Amino acid sequence: MQLYNTMTRSKEAFVPIETDMVSMYSCGLTVYNEPHIGNWSVYIVWDLLSRVLKDAGYKVNHVENYTDVGHLVSDEDSGEDKMVQASKREKKSAWDVAKHYINRAEDDRKKLNILSPTQMPRATDYILEQVALIQGLEERGFTYEIPEEGIYFDTSKLQDYGKLARLDIEGLQSGSRVDDTGKRNVTDFALWKFSPKDEKRDMEWESPWGTGFPGWHIECSAMIRAILGDTIDIHTGGIDHIPVHHTNEIAQTESLTGKPLANYWIHRNFIKIDGHKMSKSLGNIYTLDMLIEKGFSPLDFRLLMLQSTYHNESNFSWDNLESAKQRRKSLQAFADLRFQLQDDGLEQKDIDETYKSMRASLQDDLNSPEALAILSQLETKAMSKLISQKTDFTEFIEWIDSILGLDLMSSEDISREQKVALQERDNARRNQDWKVSDEIRDELVEQGIELRDSPYGYVWNRL
Repeated sequence: MQLYNTMTRSKEAFVPIETDMVSMYSCGLTVYNEPHIGNWSVYIVWDLLSRVLKDAGYKVNHVENYTDVGHLVSDEDSGEDKMVQASKREKKSAWDVAKHYINRAEDDRKKLNILSPTQMPRATDYILEQVALIQGLEERGFTYEIPEEGIYFDTSKLQDYGKLARLDIEGLQSGSRVDDTGKRNVTDFALWKFSPKDEKRDMEWESPWGTGFPGWHIECSAMIRAILGDTIDIHTGGIDHIPVHHTNEIAQTESLTGKPLANYWIHRNFIKIDGHKMSKSLGNIYTLDMLIEKGFSPLDFRLLMLQSTYHNESNFSWDNLESAKQRRKSLQAFADLRFQLQDDGLEQKDIDETYKSMRASLQDDLNSPEALAILSQLETKAMSKLISQKTDFTEFIEWIDSILGLDLMSSEDISREQKVALQERDNARRNQDWKVSDEIRDELVEQGIELRDSPYGYVWNRL
């Protein structure tokens, strides 16, 4: 199996730490607002990665967190905590805000057929571990205190700070403005923030340094170390995590342990909307509910995301989503051929070759567009020749669902009465009674059944 490693900027053979077990961590949602399709474009990829690893024979210990404290409006430790901001906006406690949006996220995950990770910890459940990690860094001389601000990590103590993003530290320093927070270096970041003296926060804890709350970056390092260990196989996230969040995770963890945080770093590129960046000002931030209101299934969006590689920017448009909807409808018709087996149709070798080729594409750095193109070739052949009763076609569709998550097996066979109607129409066509044939076709269309005639017989699918 091949994966593109952001750290080395190259595609590498994947070799896990343990022979049959993969440890994987994904940076999860900050639960201060409704998740949007930009968020879900990322988690669809990690779901595909998990499925492909399992299909390759690995057990996958996948941890994905919920950030429910400490993520400031600016990723660079300035502005208000997003959870506090949401609390004021919705006139609820930060705890209630987190609970509400975690529930919303769980609903969306099910709609997108995203498998639940092994564990989904909340940052607020690992405060003690975060405090202990900061204490370890303090003992090693990597921290300093800014009065009334917090405990900060001193990036100048590291020779390789910014190696993931390949940051030009000297250029950043020379081009930086005076920092009014008192940071020693422009790249330094908060490990622990002090609560405002004149404000009682919903989420704050006692620490050796005073009452406050953890910084955003320390959360992931602490949860990874507590659940998965010092070094993990795969760390995933959005491409926007590279320059700050993941860079700082690496700095603090590796300063404490002296070991690599992760052997493989994998990042999903941005999704654009009609070629533009997603932004509130453009009004182009869409949720799954907005897609559903326009008559689309969340699985249409899932397929749209699988039609491009995760390295490249994806482009969402309503036209593109409509095309994905029609493509999924075609795949569903293909899957429903399992109810229409013939004595003479596709041979087992056709399916076996497709299995092999699709697996090879997916294990080549999750090349889902190529895998879907290979599937289309079999689909075209099957639609013209139907499926042989001698093939394991149902097993093949089950595998497609297990790897792509499109839920094609959820459909049911047509009724006995509809099957009788199909046979009557076929008899009418043989007798060239086109009037009766057309009447039966129209009746079936009213029942949501569409017919296509081929040299090998008729094919039905749901409208």
